[in-house]
Amino acid sequence: MGVSPRVVFMGTPEFSVPTLSALLENGCDVVAVYTQPPRPVGRGHKMSASSVHKYAEERGLSVHTPVSLKDSIVLEELKALKPDVIVVVAYGLLLPKEILQVPSLGCFNVHASLLPRWRGAAPIQRAILAGDLETGVTIMHMEEGLDTGPMFMSEQVDITPTTTAQELHGTLSLLGGKLMVTVLDRVLAGQATSVSQPQKGVTYANKLARSEGEISWNESAVSQERKVRAFTPWPGTWFDLKDLRVKVFSAEVVFVDSDARGYSPGTIIDGQLTILCADGQGLRIKEVQKPGGSRMKTEEFLRGTPISAGTVLKVCS
Repeated sequence: MGVSPRVVFMGTPEFSVPTLSALLENGCDVVAVYTQPPRPVGRGHKMSASSVHKYAEERGLSVHTPVSLKDSIVLEELKALKPDVIVVVAYGLLLPKEILQVPSLGCFNVHASLLPRWRGAAPIQRAILAGDLETGVTIMHMEEGLDTGPMFMSEQVDITPTTTAQELHGTLSLLGGKLMVTVLDRVLAGQATSVSQPQKGVTYANKLARSEGEISWNESAVSQERKVRAFTPWPGTWFDLKDLRVKVFSAEVVFVDSDARGYSPGTIIDGQLTILCADGQGLRIKEVQKPGGSRMKTEEFLRGTPISAGTVLKVCS
């Protein structure tokens, strides 16, 4: 990077870290890092700093953790930093108009989808759930709307029939850092061009809810297999076996012969933990975890918890 711009970075989860790293490696002067305040985590509710917070401190950067960006003191502190740009990656707070107007060159965002598809909080998971064959990363210029700003650059990534959210997360986070550095280079050289997002094709990736992780036998086997891949590792997927909540880490769709299709959805139809779904196909559970136990293959699980064919599982509403 020929010119060393003054950058304020705003991000919180692990997904944000590769972009911050790329900015530092390419000579940006990161004058401050803004991230969400430490939160209680785990069973002990111990306060833990965000992934960005930890990384920034390791690199000796100034870290700010405001609860809100609407505070006038926060605004004045940000203005005093005199940033050329603000780079935002999964920060977790909307930037008010007054904040967007602070940097001389504007605010730039890494978004994990091919906009305008999957604006919003959970684009990676929603793309897998919908059965999309591709997704990617878009670098956009931020405005007041939710992920509505003009686009500088995007790059596509395939979603295969076995892609999990965890795998896609890692791929897109690295790609985001690479693209952001490229865009900032062009902006500083006066060579950047942006295009408005098309009005057609807009979809919204709503925030994930833990309750969405329950497997529904009243839906298709294909949709529930996608759910397993989309919700690994969070919020996770599960089904209830009597009073036992079983977490599911991998599954596959299997063809069900006509003899078994007469059963009701939620019926276990063989000795391999294949459950009939509403479309007449089976969801075969491959890897599970019992409460307090370790992750294991289904064969091992069934040795300790035998389940006979014909057992009907609870069907969630």
